Amino acid sequence: MADDTQNIQELTLEDVMGERFGRYSKSIIQDRALPDIRDGLKPVQRRILYAMNKDGNTFDKAFRKSAKSVGNVMGNYHPHGDSSIYEAMVRMSQDWKLRAPLIEMHGNNGSIDADPPAAMRYTEARLSKISGTMLQDIDKETVDFVPNFDDTEEEPTVLPARFPNLLVNGASGISAGYATEIPPHNLNELIDALIYLLAHPKASTDDLMEFVKGPDFPTGGIIQGLDGIKKAYNTGAGRIVLRSKTAFKPLKGGKQEIEITEIPYEVNKALLVKKMDEIRIMKKVEGIVEVRDESDRQGLTIAVELKADADAQGILNYLLKNTDLQITYNFNMVAIHNMRPERVGLKTALQAYIDFQREVITKRTQYDLNKAKKRQHIVDGLIKALSILDEVIQTIRGSKNRKDAKQNLMDKYDFTDPQAEAIVTLQLYRLTNTDVTELRREHAELDAQIEKLEDILANDASLRKVMRTQMQDVKKQFGSPRLTQIEDQIEELKVDRTVMVADETVVLMVSHDGYIKRSSPRSYQASSENDNGLKEEDYPILLKPVSTLDHLFMFTSKGNLIYRPIHEVTDARWKDTGEHISQSIGLADDEELIAAFTFSSLEEPGNFVIATAHGLIKQTAFMDLLPGRTYKKRASVFEKFKQPDDQVVDITYVDSSDPLTVMLMSRNGLGLRYDLAEVPTNGARTSGAKSMDLRGDDIVVNMQLVKDSDDAIIVTQRGALKKMAISEVPVTSRARKGVLCLRELKANPHEIVAFIAVAHDSVAPVEVVTSRGIRHDILPAEHERNARYSNGSFVIDIDTEGVPTSLRHKEQTLILN
Repeated sequence: MADDTQNIQELTLEDVMGERFGRYSKSIIQDRALPDIRDGLKPVQRRILYAMNKDGNTFDKAFRKSAKSVGNVMGNYHPHGDSSIYEAMVRMSQDWKLRAPLIEMHGNNGSIDADPPAAMRYTEARLSKISGTMLQDIDKETVDFVPNFDDTEEEPTVLPARFPNLLVNGASGISAGYATEIPPHNLNELIDALIYLLAHPKASTDDLMEFVKGPDFPTGGIIQGLDGIKKAYNTGAGRIVLRSKTAFKPLKGGKQEIEITEIPYEVNKALLVKKMDEIRIMKKVEGIVEVRDESDRQGLTIAVELKADADAQGILNYLLKNTDLQITYNFNMVAIHNMRPERVGLKTALQAYIDFQREVITKRTQYDLNKAKKRQHIVDGLIKALSILDEVIQTIRGSKNRKDAKQNLMDKYDFTDPQAEAIVTLQLYRLTNTDVTELRREHAELDAQIEKLEDILANDASLRKVMRTQMQDVKKQFGSPRLTQIEDQIEELKVDRTVMVADETVVLMVSHDGYIKRSSPRSYQASSENDNGLKEEDYPILLKPVSTLDHLFMFTSKGNLIYRPIHEVTDARWKDTGEHISQSIGLADDEELIAAFTFSSLEEPGNFVIATAHGLIKQTAFMDLLPGRTYKKRASVFEKFKQPDDQVVDITYVDSSDPLTVMLMSRNGLGLRYDLAEVPTNGARTSGAKSMDLRGDDIVVNMQLVKDSDDAIIVTQRGALKKMAISEVPVTSRARKGVLCLRELKANPHEIVAFIAVAHDSVAPVEVVTSRGIRHDILPAEHERNARYSNGSFVIDIDTEGVPTSLRHKEQTLILN
């Protein structure tokens, strides 16, 4: 017991965990998840191939139950679950995963739809023909062997690998701290590059890329991005785009379909078809009639049938962008190199393979040389024995037994032990005259063979020649044309919104309180004019028929701009309230919508003219107010205030060259007018220039863009309405005080609450709203023009109806075609 207690060590948890996890990591990095740079195999794959080869389960023999091979591998070399061994075996037989499958399998070995394979008791397997070259010469001491897990057998640490399997078949795996993603390549190209590298050891990656154009996936497809391939081949990491091979096929009735014949590597076809069909069902794209998987024994085909008037290229672009019809493939070429994981480029991988092949050929040559020399030594002995045959026979007959006969031959005639052994085992029928000539011929052949083998060992040029010949034989026997097409540039996928959204006319409404909705013209016409779902005090600031492809810009008094594509506005019945803007974008309590505009594109040439209460004005180009990626969640800024209590009083869009003037009115009754050209154009996050010289606590009530022939409609806090010719206010310049547009009164003077401009011949009503929510419709045509120093006429009794708060153009009932 005392001895046991002395073995107890006090260690920190960090030390124990670090040491144990380090050992575990080393184990899974080296012995499970990452391939060896020399033969491109993970341990489980190597063990399967070696066990099947040792068992005689090769391409030239009959198929054998997979379960037998799996049991053999598990019992002798790989003491892990049978399912993991069988899965590795199945993957090596799948021609849509491997460019050169290493196992042939009869029965269901899975599918590109990720169907599971049949159980191993049903399937049969054997090594493929190319697999034979992976194991060729393994019995000639070409690779190191180590004891298996229970020391009853020996297994190879690497296979001789006559072809560069790491790059031909690629690899993927995840271990502790390392992952690998090596794509498959074309055998012909790799061998051409290897032969070039053999002759030019200082070749650059660019030189090698003259031969290895890029990955060559078993599923074909189109690679885009030469820069990504070049980066990956230089550093081991890079990104390319891999897209499906597609074509447009005409159908009857003017229809057409998108025919997909190759899909990206390791994409699940069934899920891809399902995703494309969901896009059709959810109507994310207009124009898809049906998505069919028409794959059969002849090959893969997916048909996407389109409507007669559908934009085929637009729909294809949408599918490429939103499904696995196009994927991004990331190279991460990590392999075990010199016993440790390393991210390698193309040259390193090819050079490591050449170095390994040099080692294999050297060991094989040495083995063959030793064997030839041994045989020649025995042939020498047999020739000598035949020349003194009678004496040899006499000596043997005079010996007591086999051992004595051997000894006597060695003592009397100077035969060596192996020669004496060969003589005593010689069969009598060989003692004919012809055998001497046969032996002499064999001796000459052995001489030539030994000379050749010694030349290979002594001369690097001869060794390189052997390697080149071997590679060319493999290329001739197993080479195949490239399947994957390579394009230099990554094509940017632009999806036209007309593909995703049907072009329909809808009635759009934006209310002052922030409610927005779109309704079908039918729903609008079926409802009465005032039955618009709004609260009594709310009113529309925009009501018009628009296309679902149009764009909506909404501007708030606090300088925020909210953008919505019309097709994203809530579709509601005309009687419903619709969606409040705060459901997606938070607004301040005292913030209100002051204007809304719709546009047919996001490339308009015009400017917005923006004025604030504290006397700032600017123009901002439409192109400076384009929506960002986060438009759904947050508003963008179109006006920056210098004073926190400032607010936007008006915003107008101008896209014509008509000679317009800016007219401002202040609360104290001052009017100022100047050319629009005097207003500077600034960016979105700016305040602008001074619009009017305000005195004391005066503020700008409103800004309007006017023509000389227009009228100004003014409402005061005492309930008076005044109509005045715009021309009464002379055109001067920006930032002046302006001229008085009211008659001064000593007691209870009038203050302007609101002002708007109307065309002189306008017959449309304007609406005055009071502090008690009472609305008055007033027809400007019924009022005479007043002089500039007049206070107009009283239209509202402020004692009974409340003080006027706003004045606006009354919206007209829409007449829809």
